[in-house]
Amino acid sequence: MREFSTPGDIYNALPPRVVFGVGASDRVGEEVDRLGAKRALVLSTPGRSGMAERVVERLGGRCVGLMPEAISQVPIELLHRTRAKARGMDVDCLVSVGGGASIGLGKGIALDLDVPVITVPTTYSGSEMTGFCGITIEGVKRMHQSLRMLASTVIYDPALSVSLPVAVSAASALNALAHCVDVIYVPTASPVIIQAAGEGARAILDALPRVARQPDDLEARADLLYGAYLAGAALTGGFALQHGLAHVLGGTYGVPHGLSHSLVLPHVTAYNARFAPAGMAKLAASMGVTDVAGAIFDMTKAVGLPIRLTEVGFDGGAIDEAARITVETDNGLNPGPVTVEAVRGILEAALAGRRPEPVA
Repeated sequence: MREFSTPGDIYNALPPRVVFGVGASDRVGEEVDRLGAKRALVLSTPGRSGMAERVVERLGGRCVGLMPEAISQVPIELLHRTRAKARGMDVDCLVSVGGGASIGLGKGIALDLDVPVITVPTTYSGSEMTGFCGITIEGVKRMHQSLRMLASTVIYDPALSVSLPVAVSAASALNALAHCVDVIYVPTASPVIIQAAGEGARAILDALPRVARQPDDLEARADLLYGAYLAGAALTGGFALQHGLAHVLGGTYGVPHGLSHSLVLPHVTAYNARFAPAGMAKLAASMGVTDVAGAIFDMTKAVGLPIRLTEVGFDGGAIDEAARITVETDNGLNPGPVTVEAVRGILEAALAGRRPEPVA
């Protein structure tokens, strides 16, 4: 007989308002008005400052400034500095424009200031849908969670993703797929979240090759963003070893966030398939494949992403340390044992770029 119990609080909690469609970002001023805010601060990375400036223009007098200072992995030093600036500007709303770096910075600021956040994602990271945020403290990325970090409104505009390079798009999409895979077997996910994970994985597997073939195909971009939205929703169900290991690779060793997921995802999937066969079978059926780990590896290779950790500068001599940190920061939700030996095996497979063997 089926039994489940969701933990409440931020688990399975989703933003109350989502606006999806081409040109949706043009209405960002209306969304600020809906929240009753009058002093919005726009956040972005330096590379997305031009796009953020257009958002500032649309906000007009509702905006008190632009802070294009976000960087990947949300270093605690950056967070302290920008949070103090935001407090000094007396902001009553944050508008995060960009990928996980911008969205993460907005979350970190909101954690302390307790002001509403509007996110305008331009990648497929899914962070905009959750109240989770990884903040890097003394070289280790540590997860924080709070309803204060959950966006009040998410604006999805597929047109904003068209200029995203194919390599960055692919890595970000594999990050989204990692959310779908990692939630399938955690005990904190509701049946609704599991359905979102399956449909999100299907959409990503279908749309990513189309985007890789024709990056300016707006329909393909919209389909991939739809998959990423569902993947982000799935991430609210919780996460396990996949995210723990990727966060170590990114926070401690500087591997770009999307690639930190794509490089180990096939191997973590293959490891956990032995301990969660029912969940993996359900995901395989949704994706229309027989071997989830192999299908992910093949797609990663087909879209031109690196398949070996050595290709992103990870030194094999760091495997033992990375395994130790991963075990020390594990959240206890993974179906398979998270041991130094197990994590070392996953990292060795990713270092060699071996295609995972199907689970018998």
